[in-house]
Amino acid sequence: MQIFLNGEIKEINRDLNLIELLDFFSLPRERIAIELNKEVVRKKDWKSIKVKDDDKIEIVHFVGGG
Repeated sequence: MQIFLNGEIKEINRDLNLIELLDFFSLPRERIAIELNKEVVRKKDWKSIKVKDDDKIEIVHFVGGG
């Protein structure tokens, strides 16, 4: 299956929900927002949403600072 993750084509070989996708690519779960096909996904829904072929996913990391 092919997805677009932060503008790059990525191949995944099995069905994953959004939490599993973060783990698969060793991405943090905290201080991030996920946009799936141009819609922000609530954190409480990450486990129930499966990634599909050609999905466009943007993951934004929040950083603190002054």
